[in-house]
Amino acid sequence: MIAVFTLVYLGMFLGGLPKLKLDRAGVALLGAIAVIGSGVMDVDTAARAIDLPTILLLFSFMVMSAQMRLGGFYSACVRWVGAKPLSPSAFMAALIGVAAPLSAVFSNDVICLAMTPVVARICLARGLHPVPYLVGLACAANIGSAATLMGNPQNMLIGSVLQIPFTRHAQVAVGPVLLSLGVLWLWLAHGPQRHELRAAFTPAAPLTDEPGWRHDPPFDRLQTLKGGLVAGSVLACFLWTSWPHDVVALVAAGVLLLSRRFHSSHVMGFVDWELLVMFMGLFVVNHAFERTGLAAQAVAALAAHGVRLSDTGPLFVAALGLSNIVGNVPAVMLLLPHIQGPGGTEAGLLLALVSTYAGNLLLVGSVANLIVADLAAEQGIRIDWKTHARFAAPVAGLTLGIVAVGFL
Repeated sequence: MIAVFTLVYLGMFLGGLPKLKLDRAGVALLGAIAVIGSGVMDVDTAARAIDLPTILLLFSFMVMSAQMRLGGFYSACVRWVGAKPLSPSAFMAALIGVAAPLSAVFSNDVICLAMTPVVARICLARGLHPVPYLVGLACAANIGSAATLMGNPQNMLIGSVLQIPFTRHAQVAVGPVLLSLGVLWLWLAHGPQRHELRAAFTPAAPLTDEPGWRHDPPFDRLQTLKGGLVAGSVLACFLWTSWPHDVVALVAAGVLLLSRRFHSSHVMGFVDWELLVMFMGLFVVNHAFERTGLAAQAVAALAAHGVRLSDTGPLFVAALGLSNIVGNVPAVMLLLPHIQGPGGTEAGLLLALVSTYAGNLLLVGSVANLIVADLAAEQGIRIDWKTHARFAAPVAGLTLGIVAVGFL
């Protein structure tokens, strides 16, 4: 079991396994298959190891995001901003102001997937260097997603497992998020790289054709209104009722699937099935590893030396380090079992903010960063780890400092 656990998290670190055509989802799935196939865990136990409410929340919000994307809402927002006669710094502020709140409701990964091609083309059309704007988009999406328990996968997991009230998280997170967005804009618009907002740029490859329906559908006012009303209703239920979040979100997804305009196969084509598979695989692998007792022994040994993961300092360091080694979602899954109990809510709030903000430090720290880099490359725009770090690493350091001041 130790070998399986080590290989799975090596895959999380590398993004796959050497000489095998596997991504993180494939590695997690094969890890779960190895656990079950070797007899370490039977199928029923493996099924119980999966936190079903988290999976249902993820699926449901993916469906809601698909509705908004198929309605052309995301790209319409960016085009509306891009059509304004704004200075480069004002355009950056507007871009951050659009990406952050949308990420808080519809998930950072989805926002980056929908907005990146449009932002790249607007920058090129306006003669602006697209790299700082695209990195700003990724950072804004990551920071904005920290504001709610539905803004990114790790927050959904933390809220579901620790049963953190939606309003409690918002009360703690909104202040640091707003300050962090201000820091992001100041750094990009007035920091040492501010001259790059106007720098000349030549794409590394010819521009591709306008993306098709899957990437850039036309704006549909009625379908956007439908998706907005459903998402607003879900948010209202989260804020002012005690109804189970997973059930509320699942019913909302069902309402959107009852459509005369969008075929269900198109809607579910936007569901990130690989992310769901990765979650389920990691749930199984982590549970099997916990049953060995080694994780509990390691945590107990640290506690004997005065290092308790439930304390804010050690948790801050562990979340920051692990998020940039294996990724923020796997990091949260590793740490969550060790912060449950008394004080679990406060620890969960800290974990949600640190794991999300840490995603801005390295290009591989967040799936949203990788999405932006991959889609930018299709437009002949290269964002490597050095380029990303030059713009985003200082932002990560400054914003994590804001969290530290609030919790430590």
